Amino acid sequence: MKLGVNIDHVATLREVRRGIEPEPVFAALACQAAGAEAIVIHLREDRRHIKERDLYILKEAVKIKLNLEMSVAEEIVKIACSARPDQATLVPEKRQELTTEGGLDVVSHFKKIKSACQKLKNSGIATSLFIDPDKKQIDAAKKIGVTMIELHTGRYADAAGGKERLKYLKEIKTAAAYAKRRGLDVCAGHGLNYYNVSDIAKIAEIEELNIGYSIVCRAVLAGLELAVRQMKALI
Repeated sequence: MKLGVNIDHVATLREVRRGIEPEPVFAALACQAAGAEAIVIHLREDRRHIKERDLYILKEAVKIKLNLEMSVAEEIVKIACSARPDQATLVPEKRQELTTEGGLDVVSHFKKIKSACQKLKNSGIATSLFIDPDKKQIDAAKKIGVTMIELHTGRYADAAGGKERLKYLKEIKTAAAYAKRRGLDVCAGHGLNYYNVSDIAKIAEIEELNIGYSIVCRAVLAGLELAVRQMKALI
């Protein structure tokens, strides 16, 4: 099981004071040293944390996979094609949300998403779609031509009780198996932490988990390298 570490909230801490620290690149290098297989950042349209400068610095400094989460907005697609991260993951984005609230609706926005994927592909960027664990969305992703998806685990992570959590865990297991049968590589993420990650990590079809907020929170007390090593041990 591979681990991608999202370092957006290192930049969030910087932006609280509009300061110059902490630099996300230093966090990325610590994650790399601790055994993470990928660094994940989300260049939002409102630039609330990660900036273009961070993207370009990370592209030069990081030796593991750099995964850029992004909307399908024309401006962001253009920046991605210029920076050329190793991977782009298309996600839904709302200005007022605290964090991504659900998966990308590939069925409803098929043409726009396909166009963005084609531009990224033409720039040599591997592309993934962040979607809900739903067969219709998986089928639409396959039809677009991507080879990889990331399953949204938010409903599982936010479940109120054990029975509800098992329901959403089963949903993720079923979706992962279906996507694998359709020839897609499967990743997963959103809301995963040190207490709920183990059951997701046991799903054989899932190859990579992308986790950020929980790791950064633990790093405040434990240190980033230890936080990453602890997550690696769990998955």
